[in-house]
Amino acid sequence: MTEAPEIIMYGTTWCGQTRRARALLDRNNIPYRWIDIDIELDARKIVEEMNNGYRSVPTIIFPDGSHLTEPSNQELAEKLGLPTP
Repeated sequence: MTEAPEIIMYGTTWCGQTRRARALLDRNNIPYRWIDIDIELDARKIVEEMNNGYRSVPTIIFPDGSHLTEPSNQELAEKLGLPTP
């Protein structure tokens, strides 16, 4: 049995935008892997590479290989096929 590809969210506990995006996923029971870039320094490098050297969070990677950086609730809902707020 193979595992389904997952959503990966890179963020920090102190970032309001990260907390907002996590709340949207949690409210809609969408599973994701949470990685705190303040703890996982290798993950911090990944975020910086994806965002032209910036530690922009949340950075969310989707199973199709696409990603969103600092998405609004509307952008994230649209990407996930959810009703937009």
